[in-house]
Amino acid sequence: MRKGVLAGACLLAVAAAGTALVVLTEGGSTGVAAQSAALVPATAPITKQDLVDTKTVEGSLTYSGERQVSSGKAGTVTWVPEEGSIIKRGRSLLKIDREPVVLMYGKLPLYRPLEQGIDDGPDVEQLERNLRALGYDDFTVDDHFSYATYLAVLEWQEDRGLPETGRVDASQVVFLPSAVRVTEAKAAVGARTAPGQQALTVSGLRRLVHVDLDTGDQSLARKGAKVEVELPGGETMAGKITSVGTVAKSAQDGTTIDVDITLAKTPKTRLDQAPVEVELVSERSEDVLAVPVEALLALREGGFGVEVVEGARTRLVPVKVGAFGGGMVEITGEGLTEGMKVGVPSE
Repeated sequence: MRKGVLAGACLLAVAAAGTALVVLTEGGSTGVAAQSAALVPATAPITKQDLVDTKTVEGSLTYSGERQVSSGKAGTVTWVPEEGSIIKRGRSLLKIDREPVVLMYGKLPLYRPLEQGIDDGPDVEQLERNLRALGYDDFTVDDHFSYATYLAVLEWQEDRGLPETGRVDASQVVFLPSAVRVTEAKAAVGARTAPGQQALTVSGLRRLVHVDLDTGDQSLARKGAKVEVELPGGETMAGKITSVGTVAKSAQDGTTIDVDITLAKTPKTRLDQAPVEVELVSERSEDVLAVPVEALLALREGGFGVEVVEGARTRLVPVKVGAFGGGMVEITGEGLTEGMKVGVPSE
């Protein structure tokens, strides 16, 4: 479909340039006498090169791993971080009734209260690793909640201004994989909250580019493919497609799929949702014969040809069209070789 669209554009370009359509006879020769080279206003060489077909789409510069943080207890919100704030291990995500809800690192959510007497488990080890990282280390890091763990929790609770119970639950701690950036504060200071109620939207710190790609262009997006991204201000940066959605979403002009791109380096701007342009590569053809797109002549019975210029004479050669890229088009045709001259419209 994409090549058909580009081929149609070629027809328009040829017609706009005032190049006459040439009729081929059944035998493949021109239906008119060989023309004088004077009728060919300009020429271009047939080259052998790599062609890359690209398309530029719009995207947005954002952050990875967006997720929701919910309140773990009922009460009044007394503090929320500003949007854009970076929250690291041991720091407060928000405060309810002046008591902090603390960020700790881990992949497991806090699905049960952690206290003496509970069954051993990886969630216990996850808590102990965080306590050790925060400077409380008079215990063995394992999957058992020991008395030494209990004492470490008491000390941590005292330091953070939490009720000294020796028991850790969702009213005090949220486990997330790493440090987070606050994208949106959904709980306002002074508002009432309850367990399970959304309080914050957070994301990871890694910058990425997100594209809502039209499903008609999904062949352009291949996981691992390299792309070029133009950032606000004109800076260009290399990137790689790291995620391609498999579920289509409804959009204003049709349907789209999610495409995420990891940048080769961290951009200077910290703006979220900043608009960018992404150049996607849909096809690469290596070491092919190519001519400028405007060298194509549309044939009345269908297909294309090129006008080969040989000294003072020209001849029309039917061609098959391949890949497009950079204003050039791949061609194959009988007797065509690198270095031959073909007619093109004058500028």
